[in-house]
Amino acid sequence: MKVYGFDLLPWPYLDQPSHYPDANSLYDPVRGTQIYDEHLELMALFEDLGFDAICMNEHHAKPYGLMPSPNIIAAALTQRTRTIKLGIFGNLPALHANPIRLAEEIAMLDVMSGGRIISGFVRGVPQEFLAYSIPLEEARPRMQEAWDLVIKAWTEREPFDWHGQYFKYDRVVIWPRPLQQPHPPIVMPADSDDGIETAARRRVATGTAYRSFQRTQSVLDKFRARAAAHGWTATPDYCLMVRHVYVAESNERARLEAEPHLDYFWGKLLSYHRGSMKLLGQTPPARPAVVESADQVPFYEYDFDLTQKEGLTIVGDPDYVTREIQAQSKELGAGVLVAFFHFGSLPQLLSRKSVELFAKQVLPELKRAG
Repeated sequence: MKVYGFDLLPWPYLDQPSHYPDANSLYDPVRGTQIYDEHLELMALFEDLGFDAICMNEHHAKPYGLMPSPNIIAAALTQRTRTIKLGIFGNLPALHANPIRLAEEIAMLDVMSGGRIISGFVRGVPQEFLAYSIPLEEARPRMQEAWDLVIKAWTEREPFDWHGQYFKYDRVVIWPRPLQQPHPPIVMPADSDDGIETAARRRVATGTAYRSFQRTQSVLDKFRARAAAHGWTATPDYCLMVRHVYVAESNERARLEAEPHLDYFWGKLLSYHRGSMKLLGQTPPARPAVVESADQVPFYEYDFDLTQKEGLTIVGDPDYVTREIQAQSKELGAGVLVAFFHFGSLPQLLSRKSVELFAKQVLPELKRAG
């Protein structure tokens, strides 16, 4: 099994729940300097501890994630690491006014890293398009066209013209071009039927975040079925399992240390959805009298018992965490764990302790079990 460490680079100092658009007076650049230092330090540590990849992604205009350009974070990591894969999960091609610039940057990163880039392309949540004032109905077609353009820029050896619906160029030729041939591997996180179909048709790896075991199973089953319909087999290496993970000396201690920071993640950071829904004229769903599944409530209403029961979070001692990861991955047919270790408001010391304990007692068992 491959194990990737994922970092959103969240803002840990909110007093009130996020509500898009949050005023950036809530952001302190002095504290921000420390936040970037701490997260980059922990990301680089993944290599020393034997992880397979470090992952990051693109978000805009909210404290949920302080990486409007994940490529800058990846560039910093090319100089702090030597062998670990760098997974940009991912860029949002539809938001790039010039996809050629995106193709150039990823090619640069691939060469700078010695061929270690995994390039993720995602459509993005509605709030990202609100932040850039791009109509939501353009999200999918812009992403598809930008994706095709980036691939051609990576693989075409002679200048070419491009006159599409959204992007027009008379001469396209990028310098440098990627080290990996024909181009860096691509991942597309997906949850909707359309996204699953895109991943299957383009023969790229996929997975879904913040979803129950049952919902994740449904997504991956649909993905495998669509892949088969397109004439190929989606092996476990193409199937990602995305989970928050925290390891401590006992299950009780793990909950004590992780729960408040998971509450912060769900209840404060992901509450930005309330603001974007209001701007889009949407009404939050009514909470059921009895919540039987995480799929019945929005992310910002998740709590510790619900996410543990539904398999979204894996928090406990090394034995529990090992068993739960192995059980889920086996049932899901997932060959890649994408683990959030530095989540919510979790302090650096606790994040590092959890990661080191995971690397010492959990990771070897996952590798040994294949």
